[in-house]
Amino acid sequence: MKRLLTENIGLKISAILIALFLWYFVTSRGQSEISLEIPIEFKNIPAGLGIASSSNKTTVVNIRGQERLMKNIKTSNVRVMVDLSKAKKGEGIFHVSKDEITLPYAMTVTSISPSSFKVKMDETATKTVLIAPLITGVPATGYSIKSVEIEPRSVTVQGLKSDIRKISVLKTEAFDITGLYETVSQSLDIDTAGGNITPNVASAKVKVIIVGGKK
Repeated sequence: MKRLLTENIGLKISAILIALFLWYFVTSRGQSEISLEIPIEFKNIPAGLGIASSSNKTTVVNIRGQERLMKNIKTSNVRVMVDLSKAKKGEGIFHVSKDEITLPYAMTVTSISPSSFKVKMDETATKTVLIAPLITGVPATGYSIKSVEIEPRSVTVQGLKSDIRKISVLKTEAFDITGLYETVSQSLDIDTAGGNITPNVASAKVKVIIVGGKK
């Protein structure tokens, strides 16, 4: 057995090297690389904290893989997840590693730019505020609004302390009653005006009671 292993050792080593070279040639042939700008997602945000600001919303990821597969890759196929489990109140520097990038099968990350960025964390809070229905337009001629009812009348919002303290009331989306001549109800989304806050309910039911009419 030993003789079989050592006999013509030079030829056997050469054969192995040639096989490795051919494997590398075949696997690397048809490879291509693409750059994608990917939104940065955050995970494991500590309880009681929220993201006040980030120096970067996206990062450019260079991806390498078989050309036939790379032709179909889209931004939605790639996810960049950043772990904030060690974040504290204030500003800190966080890094994007290759392990935090989810890719389709048989693709690899060659570079990330930027690979680090600043994130400012702030304490979160909750607050109960009133909901104000936003009514636009006027009823039909001879008719008028008797009253406006809304359910629920208030909502609990959660968000950064700096944002929460600015809020005293939230409006609904616009409810146009132009030309109406009878009582009408509609479920309307609650408008957060782009603020970094989350209400405990997404909508409210608004009832506009319309009275009058020609006699």
